[in-house]
Amino acid sequence: MELKDAVIVVTGANRGLGRELATQLLERGAKVYAAARRPESVDLAGAIPLRLDVTDEESILSAARVASDATLLVNNAGVSTGTPLIAGDLDGVRLEMATNFFGPLAVTRAFAPVIEGNGGGAVLNVLSVLSWLHPAGLGSYAAAKAAAWALTNATREELAPRGITVSALHVGYMDTDMAAAVPADQKVDPADVAAQALTGLEKGLPEILADETTRYVKQGLAAAPSAA
Repeated sequence: MELKDAVIVVTGANRGLGRELATQLLERGAKVYAAARRPESVDLAGAIPLRLDVTDEESILSAARVASDATLLVNNAGVSTGTPLIAGDLDGVRLEMATNFFGPLAVTRAFAPVIEGNGGGAVLNVLSVLSWLHPAGLGSYAAAKAAAWALTNATREELAPRGITVSALHVGYMDTDMAAAVPADQKVDPADVAAQALTGLEKGLPEILADETTRYVKQGLAAAPSAA
């Protein structure tokens, strides 16, 4: 997909990877709607702040009406509560599923007719190495990202006849607020991840693996689960 002159909605664009994606898209000549729950928190010159809460249906539909010229959607907004599935608070589990699975599903459903009406385009879902690796302490996040991986694969098939490609970006820990507690030497630069994601989009890759950890885990998916 050609990103120059594309019209792109990036959710969670006020910080972290979302802000870096929006920045690099602007540098590549795209028109960017920088979506956030609080659009006043968007401080990116050249971007168009857009109110969008991925857990609020009316907010999503309103954003789709405003960004009616969109040709690419980046589902980046997410949350990590560190909630285990058995011992954790169910409200935390529900929040992760609402934000990381039902959120991108609702946003994609709202923007698919917009993108199709503008001649087709693409959707990029920001996923995680935890789509495939499921540590107990991050059980709710891993479950939501695994579900979002299935969502990505299913919608890729469903939207292809409508001229919309669907890509997944998988990555481990990034140097962002979400991974603030992770040692620095275990994190990758979000600027590098964003550059890989956009290059992958331009090449039409269905899956973009942004770091060595993610590539290693993906290669091992056929292995039997280890005993606890």
